[in-house]
Amino acid sequence: MADKRIKVTLVKSPIGAIPKHRATVKALGLKKLGATNELPDNEAVRGMCQQVCHLVKVEEA
Repeated sequence: MADKRIKVTLVKSPIGAIPKHRATVKALGLKKLGATNELPDNEAVRGMCQQVCHLVKVEEA
């Protein structure tokens, strides 16, 4: 059984974002602009990506 994963890339700086969104970006493991992290494709991660959709790009891995 293959484990589904997604690639999340930070494409916009969270400097001007509200603190909750900055914390979500940090929880996704993204530190610098252009940083990419591969995460499991589950409801929790999808919800976090939806919350900061204006800051990140999500792709199937």
